Amino acid sequence: MTGTTGSPELRIPRGDLLRSRVVSDVGTTLARALDRELTGYATLVPQETLLLEGDARGVVTFADGVPVLAYNTVSDSGGPDALAELAVPGPYRVELYAVEDGTLETAHEEDALRVAPGAAATELADDQALADRTRDAAPEERLDAGRDDDSDAVAAFLEDDERIEAIREQARSEAAERASEWGLDDALAEGDGGDLE
Repeated sequence: MTGTTGSPELRIPRGDLLRSRVVSDVGTTLARALDRELTGYATLVPQETLLLEGDARGVVTFADGVPVLAYNTVSDSGGPDALAELAVPGPYRVELYAVEDGTLETAHEEDALRVAPGAAATELADDQALADRTRDAAPEERLDAGRDDDSDAVAAFLEDDERIEAIREQARSEAAERASEWGLDDALAEGDGGDLE
């Protein structure tokens, strides 16, 4: 996996597939990785973005069960920005892979793609308890390095509201265009004119 717009390259070795399924809550995958103290990665394909973009895919890497990197292979963004882009309503197609110890060390040196230990749990699963458990399991140096990332993740999440609204507005516009193509303008106009008490 390599960046195409000047972003850092993300090179991840092929791992051993542990599970592949559609889940409504990414938190179950994050909790499984934490409980197994997994060194590996998960690929996340939000079904909503599949409908909009066709091939959106996120990657979250783990070291001993704690998330380290996040990357969106479609937008080429990493870190908190990637988490914000992936934080859409489920379900998700999730695949979880294990790799040998040490094989992710080079990838994990890409600071621009790093996320705070608990950020994936709060951004993708809205699970504060899981975020706390993850921070408890993280090495001390990750906690120190992740403090600034938490602020970045919050800012990215707030900006994400605007992105979601833009998607909704685009969907409304496309629906109106289809209604016009199908000759439904009059029906929609009549529906809009009714008073609701």
